[in-house]
Amino acid sequence: MTLSIQFTSATVKRLAAAWQQARQRGDRRPLTRITSLQMIGQRQPVAAVAAFVGVAESTLYGWLSAFLLHGAASLAYRRPPGRPAKLTKTQKVQLATWVEAGPEAAGFACGAWSTPLIQTLIERAFGVLYNVHYLSQLLDQLGFSYQKARFVSDHLDAAAREVWLTTVWPQVVTTAWATGALLLFGDEASFAQWGSLGYTWARRGQPPVVPTGGRRKGYKVWGLVEWFSGRVFYSGQEERFTASGYCAFLETVLAQTMGPLILVQDGARYHTAKETQLWVAAHAERVQVVQLPSYSPDYNPIEHLWRYVKEGTHCAYFATFAALQERVEQRLKQLQADPSRVQQLLGTPLDEFIGWEVPLAA
Repeated sequence: MTLSIQFTSATVKRLAAAWQQARQRGDRRPLTRITSLQMIGQRQPVAAVAAFVGVAESTLYGWLSAFLLHGAASLAYRRPPGRPAKLTKTQKVQLATWVEAGPEAAGFACGAWSTPLIQTLIERAFGVLYNVHYLSQLLDQLGFSYQKARFVSDHLDAAAREVWLTTVWPQVVTTAWATGALLLFGDEASFAQWGSLGYTWARRGQPPVVPTGGRRKGYKVWGLVEWFSGRVFYSGQEERFTASGYCAFLETVLAQTMGPLILVQDGARYHTAKETQLWVAAHAERVQVVQLPSYSPDYNPIEHLWRYVKEGTHCAYFATFAALQERVEQRLKQLQADPSRVQQLLGTPLDEFIGWEVPLAA
């Protein structure tokens, strides 16, 4: 039997959020159920989905029927899972050794430990899925602490941000739906060969030391992400960011797409330069530009993608520029090849101001 189900964009995002929550709780049952629904929503054969998650086809049809009738409420189980199995003393010693050695030594393509990453390590090595909140206590007991602070801008214009969210953003989404335009959020990121520091677990009182060659060279990347589909466009270069480079990147995006584009961007000088304005005017039949409020990177969902890519470069040593470039390209290509993963990363405050769902295609 062939089953064809297409979920709305809002439903896809709700499923992704529920998957993340179940993962954080370490609850296998909703993880399996949500994964199967996501695969069915991607129009994969029921038989293949059943084989992948390890349940009968009749069980899948029951899950799907319950979800269609009751929505997110069908994903909750009345009784929570039992207490996760504990690690033995020997396994804890081994875990501490791996944490000290760093995620790259454990086979991960990044230089900084996060709690979910350690959760994955434990599940992979010992077959035990821990609640991420309990892992913080466990790591503290083993003598580790989560280190390094972060900055936040104090130049925010709260009134302008509120107007953008409640007025401009809904109008942008409505226009995109009405015209069939791609809704693209753009930004740039630079990845330094001399290194970057990030949060990681380390022995208390022993901050991790990362080698650096001090080479003042970076790999610079233009990027765009499509809000509804999770499609990613990017272009890397060694040269500094300029208006000419920005226009050239946008030209490549036009060549890869059809129909109108709505480009949401910040106020960087190469975004608003005269050359860029002339380029936008010359392509006005396809390109519409929307400016984000000042100092509002949290309203640009592509920042979540940059964070994911930079997880692969934090606390890592790159002896050559080519090694840095290869690491960055590896992470970007992973995102390009997996739009569903991108959609899981795109959760932002923008969701709160959309009270309707994307209509199904006719």
